[in-house]
Amino acid sequence: ARLLQNVSAENINQALLSMAGLLKANRPQIERENRRDIAAAARRGLSEAMIDRLTLSEKAISGMIEGLQTVSKLVTPLGKVFDARTRPNGLSIYKVRVPIGVIGIVYESRPNVTVDAAAICLKSHNAVILRGGSEAFNSNKILARLFALACAQAGVPEKAVQIVPTTDRAAILQLLKKQSEIDLIIPRGGEQLITVVVNNSRIPVIKHYKGVCHVFVSRNADLQKALSIVVNAKVQRPGVCNAMETLLLDKNLAAGRGRDCLRVLVDNGVILFGDPASRKLLPGIKKATAADWEAEYLDLRCAVRVVDGVAGAIKHINTFGSHHTDAIVTESAEEADEFLQGVDSASVMLNASTRFSDGAQYGMGCEIGISTDKLHARGPMGVDDLTTYKWIVKGDGQIRE
Repeated sequence: ARLLQNVSAENINQALLSMAGLLKANRPQIERENRRDIAAAARRGLSEAMIDRLTLSEKAISGMIEGLQTVSKLVTPLGKVFDARTRPNGLSIYKVRVPIGVIGIVYESRPNVTVDAAAICLKSHNAVILRGGSEAFNSNKILARLFALACAQAGVPEKAVQIVPTTDRAAILQLLKKQSEIDLIIPRGGEQLITVVVNNSRIPVIKHYKGVCHVFVSRNADLQKALSIVVNAKVQRPGVCNAMETLLLDKNLAAGRGRDCLRVLVDNGVILFGDPASRKLLPGIKKATAADWEAEYLDLRCAVRVVDGVAGAIKHINTFGSHHTDAIVTESAEEADEFLQGVDSASVMLNASTRFSDGAQYGMGCEIGISTDKLHARGPMGVDDLTTYKWIVKGDGQIRE
């Protein structure tokens, strides 16, 4: 990590572009290792949604390549001077952006995180230790090996990107005790993983917690927009953290319009769990329990609740949500403002699918994850979010009286 502070931005960018080239050149080998993981996952009985997260499709590999190319073009924040002032005694004082140091990433399922996280860490001149899930072990190994090779080719220390070379879960607990060597831990995965990391870490943690995302359809919504957004948010990729898990309907929404929102989900294979009011709208909806309001299904299941306008939606989201991503569909500017201001989440959206909550979609190239914490980063985390600052004080012999 200390060596990386003296590596030029040009060398870092070359490493990222070299990795993009290695992904292209080694696509068959990557796909072969990924197929080994998928076969093992199928034998273990993982759900289709989880296998989808695990799969390095041609689109996924192309996405990693594009992300690397985009990150290489980003302007690095390192060395940026800000909050400068000159004191009456002549001292010149300012802050300067610096890397955090060594970042530990603990994650599950998605092997593209190996590349995305390493790219963001490297671009911000941080060293990274990756600990992926056992279900993606073969995929993660080849990707980390290629990234180390890309670093070596570009004159960057190859150990800037390392992977924990075991599936033994005890390795995670050992990693979380290395407070003298690791500066920050970022967990990405299910609730159980996050809980283990938070409860056992001696290192500061930025949680990338579960995505209990909501879409609220107002009585003032454009129905065609609402139907399109609801389907996309739930159905396009149900196994990801920015998929809708709860649909909220305004109690003043015309019954036929509310029924259309439910029917379009059912027609797309979604199993609904509703409160009494929503179950009256469409027969056959299963009865929701208290656990459904906080559930991250990650598949074609969805909770439904009828709420009392924008205020009711805000109350439900702030009570049961995970502070990830929540959306309102409305043509009312007043309602939009109330919702965007009142919902306490990392990303709050107006007339757009929650699926846009993503570093690449936000123009960041890729992301290290989506933080549901408030300190020190929130939402999709990019290069800027993996920096901190230090004070620089310059004098000419001043002493304090």
